[in-house]
Amino acid sequence: MARKPRLEREDGCYHLINRGNYRQDIFADDRSRHAFLKCVDETHRKTAWRTYGLTVMINHYHTATQTPRPNLVDGMKWLQGTFGMRFNGIRNERGHLFQGRYKSILLDPETRLGPTCHYIHLNPVRAGLMRVADLANYPWTSVRWLMQPGERPEWFDPRAALQHAGGLKDTRAGRRAYLVYLQQLMENEAAQKSMGFAGLEKGWVQGSTEFLEEIVRDYSRSANDGERTAEDVRAAQEALHQALVDRLLAQLGRNRAQLQVAGKSEEWKIALAAALKQRSTVTNRWLSKELHLGHISEVSRNVSAWTKQQHPLLKNLLAVIGPLPMT
Repeated sequence: MARKPRLEREDGCYHLINRGNYRQDIFADDRSRHAFLKCVDETHRKTAWRTYGLTVMINHYHTATQTPRPNLVDGMKWLQGTFGMRFNGIRNERGHLFQGRYKSILLDPETRLGPTCHYIHLNPVRAGLMRVADLANYPWTSVRWLMQPGERPEWFDPRAALQHAGGLKDTRAGRRAYLVYLQQLMENEAAQKSMGFAGLEKGWVQGSTEFLEEIVRDYSRSANDGERTAEDVRAAQEALHQALVDRLLAQLGRNRAQLQVAGKSEEWKIALAAALKQRSTVTNRWLSKELHLGHISEVSRNVSAWTKQQHPLLKNLLAVIGPLPMT
């Protein structure tokens, strides 16, 4: 059977799911969960994603995530590949961590994003791990971030869940009302059925008739035109990366010709590479080639050192790229 298509869209909203290989408990301890959330955080900073709901269970995860740029495949490859390497390093293991291809369900932001957030938030409760009231202090679901704004990563946005729960505001009263809403939803099977809880992990696109028609038109047009979506996305990503290089070179008062003749360990070149690594999905191989930085092992070592020490020059370049975009 042919694989379902990956639809990458600007401002696409997705329900993302994957499970441990053979359903193994890859998130059975806090250390592995912390490592995964660190990878999630780094992925969002590289890709400018926004997430509206997240839960890490024992053997799988769910997120409701928006991609301002069409870079779902790029970001997921980095997230799962990086976590897999780190997990195997922690456990001194080898082999594939996840069961295979992650599931990405394209969501209509108007009709399906809110219910998907509630579904994700209630996952630990439906599994019998805790009560709804416990979610506010549970560190492995975004309900905790929703309830405690001071703990939120900058890429988490609670508004989709709050708005769908009756137009609630991101205030203390609104957040408390959301917990009450989740409790009522958990006790109301008819309400869960009306939101389509049973089918939220099925298919490849979910939404209103109008949204589905739009997606079908877009996908059919791409196929009829003979376009190869993956290649188009790669080309768009390459253009973005090159534009970031030009922007940062201008800030440094440098040009591309100087990239070729400057030493591979020049501070400004390492700062440029470190900034690109933190705000994009470029690889060390790409940096080695495009910035003339020598062997990829040297790139990895030098960039890691600069990232850890957060040199003022690096902070300046990150400021030039700017904060993550808000929706």
